[in-house]
Amino acid sequence: MTFIDDFTSPILVASGTFGYAKEMDGIVDFSRLGAIIPKTVTLLPRSGNAPPRTVETASGMLNSIGLDNDGIDEFLVQKLPYLQTLKTKIIISVAAKNIDECSILGEKIEQRAGDCVAGIDAVELNVSCPNVSGGVDFATDPKLCEQIVQKMRNALSLPLIVKLSPNVWNIGEVAKGAEAGGADAISAVNTCLGLAVDWRKRKPRLGNGFGGLSGPAIKPIALRCVRHVYQAVKIPVIGIGGIETIDDVMEFFVAGASAVQIGTANFYNPTATMQILDALPAALAELGAKTVADIVGTLGER
Repeated sequence: MTFIDDFTSPILVASGTFGYAKEMDGIVDFSRLGAIIPKTVTLLPRSGNAPPRTVETASGMLNSIGLDNDGIDEFLVQKLPYLQTLKTKIIISVAAKNIDECSILGEKIEQRAGDCVAGIDAVELNVSCPNVSGGVDFATDPKLCEQIVQKMRNALSLPLIVKLSPNVWNIGEVAKGAEAGGADAISAVNTCLGLAVDWRKRKPRLGNGFGGLSGPAIKPIALRCVRHVYQAVKIPVIGIGGIETIDDVMEFFVAGASAVQIGTANFYNPTATMQILDALPAALAELGAKTVADIVGTLGER
């Protein structure tokens, strides 16, 4: 048994694509979601990158938001109380510039969790944002990943998920580092580093130049990463990347994901999660399965 088994469903929403949930009130039945992961927060406020910050691409979206947020203290006071009223689990997404920041973030969240009756169910440590300086440093080196995860683990008693980058030579080795540091689960993956160009102006289309590619275009990459992580570690894997239909979800399950996060699809089809949940029982039945656990990692050879 893992903490993921306590989720109402294996369908979660990805950080940065669901706001702070208020934006989806009346559109999505929050109680049917396994968990909501609000926008990533950092220790100090960040104004984010220069606009434009998003651009549509072929079968995807390129973004360079730059972790725009009001900081962890403001989040805990202003955003968390509303999230705590929702009838689903809340996973706080955090990002740190260095190991020391990670410890402070963990301590602040731990103190707040201790003061709350309910409302913080897990933490997702984002070590893989490609849109900030140093954003992927801890996701490219297994030892560095282990060190920062260990720092967060020492400060935190809540379940800890580590969100990894696809922009690495061997994501399985990095996942092993996260597992060794004390991660309870791996989220795979964050966006792929990309570039959109306005050839007439001979300039990048994003204000920050490069950005993170998400959406259907990256699904094959995400599936490959989930498979490699599943084969490398013993802790659960949460799949992310280009998921918009029940077929996508089932592909991630058989590749090795125990749960999935819906991200970019929330922007162009806000009820995608509800449609997937409606279709899930029939999809499982088609494989003769009663639960998702029955099919996780069952991908065979061609």
